[in-house]
Amino acid sequence: MPTSREIVLQSLNFQTTARVPKDLGGMRSTCISAFAYPKLVAALHLPPRLPRVEDTGQMLALPDLDVLDALGVDVVTILDGVTNALPPDEQADLWHAYDFNGRLPAQVRWPQNFTALPDGTILQHERSRMVPDSYVFDEEHAGQPLDLSDDLPKYNLKQYRKDIKTHYIQDKQVIAIRELCKRVRESTDRAVFFNDGVIQAWMGIGSHGGVAIFPMLCITEPDYVTELHEIVTERSLYNARALLPEIRKYVDVVMMTADDWGTQNNLFASPKVYRNLFLPYYQRINTACHQIAPQVKLFMHNCGAVYDLIDLVVESGFDILNPVQWPAGGHSYREWKDKARGRVTLWGGGVNAQATLPLGTVEDVRREVSEVVATLVQDGGYVFCNIHNILAEIAPDKVIAMYQAAE
Repeated sequence: MPTSREIVLQSLNFQTTARVPKDLGGMRSTCISAFAYPKLVAALHLPPRLPRVEDTGQMLALPDLDVLDALGVDVVTILDGVTNALPPDEQADLWHAYDFNGRLPAQVRWPQNFTALPDGTILQHERSRMVPDSYVFDEEHAGQPLDLSDDLPKYNLKQYRKDIKTHYIQDKQVIAIRELCKRVRESTDRAVFFNDGVIQAWMGIGSHGGVAIFPMLCITEPDYVTELHEIVTERSLYNARALLPEIRKYVDVVMMTADDWGTQNNLFASPKVYRNLFLPYYQRINTACHQIAPQVKLFMHNCGAVYDLIDLVVESGFDILNPVQWPAGGHSYREWKDKARGRVTLWGGGVNAQATLPLGTVEDVRREVSEVVATLVQDGGYVFCNIHNILAEIAPDKVIAMYQAAE
C-alpha cells in the first residue's frame, strides 16, 4: 500500500489514488476549534489532553498524531516553528498552560499575551478581545476600520522598504528551519505542509489596510500598489532563494499566500485588477520557487466566491487552491472541478460549512460529503477537508462522519 505522503503526491500530480487523501490542520483554515477539539478526542475514545492552541486569534487546536491516525489524515504541518509531526514532549518547552479565564484548559505559546478582565473578557496583545460568549478573538471593524473623511491611508514606501529588510531571512533562521523540517521528514510518512510565513508573498486584496481600503487603492493608486508589490516580491524572492534549497528535500507543500478575494456572492475586485496588479508578482515568485524546488507544490488560500479567478490562479503558477468555497457565488462543486481539472488541485470543499455541517444531521453531512468527494476526487487533483475550520459548535459525531464519508 502507498504511504500517506505518496497518496497526497499522487493526487497533487493528478493521478488516481487508492483512497481519498485527507487533511486536518495542515494550515490555519483546515483546522478545528480548540473548543471543539476535546470533544472530538473524547468521541474518538482517545486519552484526554490539553489542546495546543497554535492560532490564538481563531482559537485553533493543533491536531495530535493519534487524532490524525483515527481520522485517516495524510498531512502534517510545520507552523512557524511548531509541528504536529513530532510527539508533544519533543516540543514541550514551546508550550505553556493557560486556561482562558477558566473556559478552556489549554496550552499556548505565549501566555503573557493575554489579560483577563473582570467581566470575563480576555484581551490579546491589548487589542483583540474574546468576550465570554465568543469562541474567537476579534477587533472592532475586524481591525480594519474605514474612514472616508480623509485620504485613504497609505504606507510611506521609502520607509516601508527599509522596514521590510528586517524580514529578510537570516542564516540562523535557515539552519533552524532546515533542522526542524529534516526532523519532521524523518519522523513521518505523511505529506509535510510547510506554513512558516517566511516565504509567503505579502500580497492580498485585503492585506495592506483591509478589504475596504486596498481594493479602492488598486483602482485609484495603481502606481502605489505596483511599487508596494515590487517591495514585497523582492522579500519573498530573497527568502525563497535562501531557504528553499535547504528544505526542498523535506517538505511537500508550501503555503505561498493567504488571501480572501471573494465575498459570499462576488469578488472584492475585478479579475482585471488581479491580472494587472497581482498576477505578475505571483508569477515571478512561483516561477522562482518551481525552479528551485520543482517537486514542491505551491498553495494558495483564497476564500469566497473566487470561481472567476481560477484561470488566473493557474496562470499565476499556484499548484493548489483552497478552500474551494463552492456554495459562494452560485457555481456548483461540479463546475469548480471542471474548471480546475488537471490544472490546479482543489484542497477542501468537502461539505457546505455554512449550512450542511452546522445545521444538517449527521446523515446529511455523510450524504453530502460522499456526493461532493465523488466528484472532486475524479482524475486526482483533490485533497479532502472542510471548506474552512471546524467551528466550536460542531458536534464531534459530525466531524467523524465527515472523515468516514470521505473514504
